[in-house]
Amino acid sequence: QVPLVESGGGLVQAGGSLRLSCAVNGYYRDVGAMGWFRQPPGKQRELVAVITSTGTTTYTDSVKDRFTISRDSAKRTVYLQMTGLKPRDSAVYYCNAGMKIDDDNRGFPDWGQGTQVPDSS
Repeated sequence: QVPLVESGGGLVQAGGSLRLSCAVNGYYRDVGAMGWFRQPPGKQRELVAVITSTGTTTYTDSVKDRFTISRDSAKRTVYLQMTGLKPRDSAVYYCNAGMKIDDDNRGFPDWGQGTQVPDSS
């Protein structure tokens, strides 16, 4: 059973919007914080947004005021609403979850396949 399943990526024009979803399957029992990461072609995977179990959110500076992370804890699902998309947002987007998510704590060891947001330029 794949523990993390991302969906919702696709090609959209610059300035457009997408909503990504990620389901955390029962493979992992303890889901506290949830986060979205992205990996542009040829670059390192970076943390984009985090939402804690109490709903506190944090964002990397480049997506503030454009992206919104949310969660449905009952469904063990995290979302990323992306607006005002720019070519630099092009990447494969991954989610993860764990007791804490930050640059040093990236969640469960097994990543999903990610969902691709192609270059919109």
